[in-house]
Amino acid sequence: MSKLFRPLAWLLSLLLAMTPVLTAQAAMVGTDTLLNNASSEQTRASLQHLLDQQSAQQQLSAMGVDPAWAKERASRLTDAELARINQGIDQMNAGGDSVLGILLLIFIIFIITDAIGATDIFPFVHPVR
Repeated sequence: MSKLFRPLAWLLSLLLAMTPVLTAQAAMVGTDTLLNNASSEQTRASLQHLLDQQSAQQQLSAMGVDPAWAKERASRLTDAELARINQGIDQMNAGGDSVLGILLLIFIIFIITDAIGATDIFPFVHPVR
């Protein structure tokens, strides 16, 4: 039995010595950071809800964009892009044209990300080099 423990102890010691030492990092989180995260999650949820509407899906199809792809891409927007969309939503009038305006804003953001080379969605947009 002790013949088995010695190699096992050496193996475990070797594995323990090979593991990297990870340090914990902590920082203060400000209120504005927490509010921005909550705001971006709320904007993301409202955008997903908007893209679930039948009229939005019809408008996307009319513009040549697959609604399922648009929903998937909207879920991967950065916080800066979400803030831009949220600002556009706040400036729009309440009514039927807000869906078209939001879709147009999303389309413009897709064009911009294509132009800077972050995505390759539209073949007619060539990235700036």
